[in-house]
Amino acid sequence: MSKPKLIIVSAPSGAGKSTLCQRLLKDYPEKFKFSISSTTRKPRGQEQNGKEYHFLSKPEFQKGIEAGQFAEWANVHDEFYGTSKSEIDAAFLAGKSIILDIDVQGAASLRKSYPNQHIDIFVAPPSLEVLEQRLRSRGTDPDAVIAKRMKNAKSEMDRMNEFTTILINDDLDETYKKFKDVVFGK
Repeated sequence: MSKPKLIIVSAPSGAGKSTLCQRLLKDYPEKFKFSISSTTRKPRGQEQNGKEYHFLSKPEFQKGIEAGQFAEWANVHDEFYGTSKSEIDAAFLAGKSIILDIDVQGAASLRKSYPNQHIDIFVAPPSLEVLEQRLRSRGTDPDAVIAKRMKNAKSEMDRMNEFTTILINDDLDETYKKFKDVVFGK
């Protein structure tokens, strides 16, 4: 990678995208910055404002939309999520590529906004059954939320062919090797 790029990574909740992104950041901190998205959803577990997400109220988020502060935004799982333009600009100014752990709607918007500056990857689970097991093993969501995430996973997976690269995460170490190869253009 000669010029900084957007590394757009999408997947259903529980497919492993966050794990892959965090591993790349840990292994190559000098090359990548993680985009901290803004959201209106409530923090889960030990999540902290400004670390995993910028947690905003719906009125605050709406003001950001109206002011044109987001490179993309979407309504996902009845909550707003978005990427601020300032996050992308700061990474590029520092000479770093920015990793975006993002939903399929946001990915589509970013591909249009940055047509020559992105790498897009969809991480899929080996099956929907495995995905449900992963979500349940987290122990963070009630059954109703898991059911909603499974429903959304099906529609997200219907859009995976919009991505240049699709990785099936059935073995984390092997998937990570493939992930790195795509990001570094090997």
